[in-house]
Amino acid sequence: MQASLGFLAQRRPGWLGVAALALAAVVLGAVVWRRAGPRRRRRLQQVGTVAKLWIYPVKSCKGVAVSEAECTALGLRSGNLRDRFWLVIKEDGHMVTARQEPRLVLVSITCENNRLIFRAPDVDQLVLPIKQPSSNKLHDCRIFGLDIKGRDCGNEAAQWFTNFLKTEAYRLVQYETNMKGRTSKKLLAPINWNYQVAYPDYSPLLVMTDASLVDLNTRLEKKVKMENFRPNIVVTGCDAFEEDTWDELLIGSVEMKRVMACSRCIFTTVDPDTGIIDRKQPLDTLKRFQQPGGIDWDLNNSGNNTSANPYYPTFNYLYPGEES
Repeated sequence: MQASLGFLAQRRPGWLGVAALALAAVVLGAVVWRRAGPRRRRRLQQVGTVAKLWIYPVKSCKGVAVSEAECTALGLRSGNLRDRFWLVIKEDGHMVTARQEPRLVLVSITCENNRLIFRAPDVDQLVLPIKQPSSNKLHDCRIFGLDIKGRDCGNEAAQWFTNFLKTEAYRLVQYETNMKGRTSKKLLAPINWNYQVAYPDYSPLLVMTDASLVDLNTRLEKKVKMENFRPNIVVTGCDAFEEDTWDELLIGSVEMKRVMACSRCIFTTVDPDTGIIDRKQPLDTLKRFQQPGGIDWDLNNSGNNTSANPYYPTFNYLYPGEES
């Protein structure tokens, strides 16, 4: 039986962040609620159900659909798959995403017997151990101007990505949980949150509704897919762009507060089936009809930017008892 997805009828003033129970799980159809305040009686209003869950092991590569996922402070986990725990970098440590190499979206990942299996067009598959030897080099990586470490995944993985992309030399690195993540205080200043992320852009979770995609496609000559937007949680049974109004959610036993609205960037114009970047649609259409509400943190610029960019809520997990 599917459970309902809901939110609290009374909105909480001010800017938003997210809290979640440590090591709780999100499953398809799980209940989502929204609360008025930490000590108030919860007033719940049904908004839909969880329709899809996605984990993106390698930043910018294909996502893996899962039926349930464990919620951690660093995002979703399903078995050995962690969300955006692997990253392609240049030899100088700077990140590489589909903004620069759109064909990365053609790389698929599966997990079998503690190994990651990478597949892509016109190259042999790559088999990589989940855990890399501690003797492998630690790289100083750079993501949106912030430093973070990454464990090198070896020469075979580096050559595989280099051969597939055919532009320059690349390496694959892995985030380890004992490493220091990129802190919210640096990511989202002046907003005063206290959490870390590994290789996601700004927050461990992105939420979107299927109704928003349906509405958008009525305005486009060439339809786009949910994969263009790469959400972690897809909600069904609600109105288009209703997710813009959700401040606090409860999915099963997992509590969330909205951190910020995600300003969509050029990545959304990469065709997930061909790896070709359009650079115009659906971004141009979204800019024409969806106006900003609240604070926008533009991925293409640092700091606040109140511009007519499309938004979808991003969420962060904090363990119970931490300051929100």
